[in-house]
Formats: sequence, C-alpha cells, structure tokens
Amino acid sequence: MAVIGTAGHVDHGKSTLVQALTGIDPDRLREEKERGLTIALGFAWLTLPSGREVGIVDVPGHERFIKNMLAGAGGVDLALLVVAADEGARPQTREHLAILDLLEVPSGLVVITKCDLVEPEYVDLVEEELAGTLDGSRLAGSPVLRVSAATGEGLEELKLRIDSVLDAAPAKRDLGRGRLSIDRAFTIQGFGAVVTGTLIDGALEVGREVELLAQVLKARVRGLHRQGPTVERLDPGTRAAVNLSGVRTEDIHRGMCLAVPGAATVVTSLAVRLAASRILSHPLAHDAEVTVLCATAESQAKVRLLDAETLSRGEECWAQLVLDAPIAAAPGDHVVLRSPNETVAGGRAVLLNPRRLRRNHPPTIEMLERAFEGSPASRMLDALLTGPAPLEALRDSLNLEAAVAATALDELLGAGTVAERAGMLVARVWLDSAVSAMSSAVDGFLQANRLRGAAPKEQVRGVLRQSPQVFEVVAAAALEAGLLEQRGPGYAPPGHEPSLSAAERAEVEVFLAGIRANPYNPPTERLPAVPLLTYLAERGEIEDTGAGVVFDARAFEEMVARTRAHIEANSSVSLAEIRDLFGTSRKYAQAFLERLDARHITRRNGDLRTLR
Repeated sequence: MAVIGTAGHVDHGKSTLVQALTGIDPDRLREEKERGLTIALGFAWLTLPSGREVGIVDVPGHERFIKNMLAGAGGVDLALLVVAADEGARPQTREHLAILDLLEVPSGLVVITKCDLVEPEYVDLVEEELAGTLDGSRLAGSPVLRVSAATGEGLEELKLRIDSVLDAAPAKRDLGRGRLSIDRAFTIQGFGAVVTGTLIDGALEVGREVELLAQVLKARVRGLHRQGPTVERLDPGTRAAVNLSGVRTEDIHRGMCLAVPGAATVVTSLAVRLAASRILSHPLAHDAEVTVLCATAESQAKVRLLDAETLSRGEECWAQLVLDAPIAAAPGDHVVLRSPNETVAGGRAVLLNPRRLRRNHPPTIEMLERAFEGSPASRMLDALLTGPAPLEALRDSLNLEAAVAATALDELLGAGTVAERAGMLVARVWLDSAVSAMSSAVDGFLQANRLRGAAPKEQVRGVLRQSPQVFEVVAAAALEAGLLEQRGPGYAPPGHEPSLSAAERAEVEVFLAGIRANPYNPPTERLPAVPLLTYLAERGEIEDTGAGVVFDARAFEEMVARTRAHIEANSSVSLAEIRDLFGTSRKYAQAFLERLDARHITRRNGDLRTLR
C-alpha cells in the first residue's frame, strides 16, 4: 500500500483537501478542531479509481510544528505540495519543499487549493510564481493541479493523477527486517497498547516478537490493522496500527522504533553525507549544536564537519553527528538537521556508531565515499576489512537485499578477495594481517617466557582482542599456512623447543630424582621456580596439584588408575582410604583428591568422592 503525505503552509487547505478526497477528517484533536489548525499528524485512507488503496498522512503547516511535519513526511511515496490560490507560496511552503528535497521523497504533485475563492487569471499568476519556487527542487516540473474542496472541482482529476504517478513508483524494498517508526501510542480498552506508523524494510506478522528501541523493550504483535480491518500480515510500505502485548502504553512514546530483532540499531553517533537546505540562511559551522530528526525520533547533537569548516547553501560535505540521546536507525536512513528556527541540512546515514572520525583525512573521506556511492561488492569488502562477519549480519549492516548481497558475494569470492571460513566471510587482506599479528603474539609470549613450549590459547586471544569465533578463523588460517602448530591448548612456531641452562638442567634432575624416589610422599621443600615447574608440566614429566605438592607424572597416573579401580569396586572413596591406599599423609591425599576433582575425574559428595 502506498503512502501519500501532504506538505504546505499553514491554513492552505491540506486537511480540508484530505477530508474532501477521503471523507475522513484527519484533525483528531479537540484543540485542532477548535483552532482550525493541524498540530499533530492526521491520518486517512482512500481507494483510488484503479482500486489501489493508499494511506494519507496529513502534516501540520505551522512553523512551530515543523518537527511533526518531518515525522509525517518520512517514508511517503508521493507528496502533495498544497498551495492556496488566494495566497501563493509562503514561508512554510518553501521550508516544506526543502524538507521534501532532503528526505528525497520519490515523487510529488503540486495542488493549488481554494480555486473557488479567486478568478482563474489570478490562479494563473500563482502557478507562474510557483514555477520559480519549485525551480531546482525535486518537484520542479511536477504536474500542477487546481482544485476546490468546497465545490469538488479537480478532485477526480487529482485522484486519477495520483494513480498515474503511483503506477510508476518502484516496488517497496523487502529486506526481511520490518520496522516502524512510532508516531502515535495509545490504549484501546480490552486490547491494550497500540502504536501507529509506516512499516518499511520488511513485513510484520501477528505473533511476531519485536523490540521497541531505543529502550530495547520486548513485546509481541497481538494484532495488525490496516485502514481499520484486522489482518494477519502487513507488507512493507503499509500505514499500520499494531496492537502489542507484553508492554505498557505508558512505556511507549513517539520517536521509538518497533522492529523485528536486528532490523535497527541503537545509535549515539552517525556518519552522514550532508546537503545544505535550499533555504539555509546562515552557514552551518563545525561543532555546531543542532536538533537531529530521523523519522519520528529526535535528539540534540553536535555536528563534526569532516571535510569542511562550514556548510553553506548549495554545498555538501561529510559529517559525524554525536547525539546527546540514543535513537534507533539503520544504514541509509534519512536525517534532517534543524536549528531553533530553520531546517539546516539533511542526508543519509552511512555508518552507525563509528568511532571518532578524523577530520580532513583523505583515507577517511575515501572510505566514506565508497560506503556511500560504491558498488555493493566494494561496500561489502570495506566492511570486511574491519573483521569477519556472517553474510546475514553483513547484509543487514549494509542494508542490502538478499539477491544483491548474494551477487556481490559471488563477485568477491570469484576475485579471491574474500573467503568463507567457519560460517563467516573474511577479507583475505584482513586475514593475512590477523595471522601475522597472531604469529607475533605467540613469538612475543615465548620470548618473554623462554621455558614455555607453547603460548596459551586464551593468552594469545586476549592480545588480539578477538571473539572466540573470529579467533578460531585466524588460528585455523595460521595453522594451515604452517606459521604455527597447535600444542595441546596452545600454539608455537614449528620446531620451537624451550632450552634449559646447565644450572636449570641440574636442578631439574635433582628434583625429578627426589619425587620419583618418594612417589606418594614427594618432597615439598625447595620446589623449583614456577617457570621450571610449568616447563616440566608441559613436557608431561610432572603433575602439579597447585597446592604445593608435585607428583611424578607416571606415579600420578598409576595413583589415578588404582583410585578408579577402588571406586568401581566400592562405589566411592574417602580421604582416609586414599591415605591408607598409598601409605601417605593427609596433606598428600587431600592434594591428590582435589587434583582429581579439578581434572573432572571425580566428584566430591560430602566426605566421599565418586567417579564423574
């Protein structure tokens, strides 16, 4: 279902036109009816001559309610720029027109209303003046229709023209990630919380679990409504009312985003390509404070201009927006910047939550340009240069449709610049660098610990600061390349062997002779230093209990076998029985049993041990 949005100066007949077209009064608030002024967004629906159903969002024209206008204009397929025949273009006409440009509304019609109030010659002058106002805007050259809501003049022709324009409109994108920016939240007795908005980027079904961002509340879709009737599913582009369970109305407010999990991201920073508003009166300066509006959400923000000192009318630049309050967004979303009294600039979100971007830094600007204008394959490769990612996550982060992402991936795989490993995609340049970094981390550990035969896995992963899944990809590549080999739970370069000094070798020989001479009561005085004990443990010479008792490895395994046989014959073993079994003291028996527990050979149950 297509969505139409009105735009235009206050009191130019937008709401009256909507009511004349649909029979529905979009002014729902008592204050609006008393004052004859649209304050909040109004909604209606219409069946066109072709049978096509459309939703209509009626926006306020008064300058004090520009934020509400922005909330309504986002996501529309067709804008109706309404101009009164008795007044012509006025300040909010021009500001609304600038906003339609910044939001890149796909198409539009210009509607001159109240034509019954003036002579046709006067309407001719208004239309001629409008041509200059529209010049250079997205609506330049758009059809101009003359209507009168009072007499019905031109209304049928307007419906036919709307049908004709929508015939040429592109199909709604379905990224499988339905989301809806909430513009109203209310309670219906017996049903609970209901929110409204325009559904984009995917469908929504009854029973689907959803999130409410940016607070990250969980809810479930209880019911779906489109123009009144209840339905089981809504397709993207639909003006919708969603009945929710699991959440209270008082916890929901306009500006939140209802989304299937993963469809939107909570952001506090955005990289955007900004274009100055065509009505900008004063240049936008670096580090200026502005209000950022994204669909129905808004936040105060600081604008960091990345390749300019100021942004003037007719100019574009790259910027990073640092938000005071989090909002929900997805790549490609439109943002509009306002100062207290005017619409300043707008653009599309390119990066979500980027780290602080360097100003006047050509590589940074080049990266942003590729992300903004590059082919899907180049954008995918750029994203993978920061690390591996599953295809679905990569597709979502780049806002790519499934077929487009699959084609881009085939191109990258065919060129050999990207590989698939362990269910993840990885750029070969990144992987080569990561393998080199892993090798260096292993070498660094072994140089600092010369008696170790391998660098522990978690030690290396900690140095690289990688998730377990990413680390496994890198480690597998390092092993495959022959740069490292796996030794137990660690890694070492091929052929690496720790070497003892003559003094260390003599100390080890004396120590091993001592514990082998007394296998069940090994001496505990003057144990070798920890590096030597670790060296012997890695070589399988000793079993260090960690309690100051070190057994000869072969003796320890013989004790384990005898203990296991005892438990199998008697169901359990006690500390006293271990002491008697090996003719040892309580100290050694306790250290031995605690080591069995640590190695998950036995399980303690009170004073007894049983086999696991």
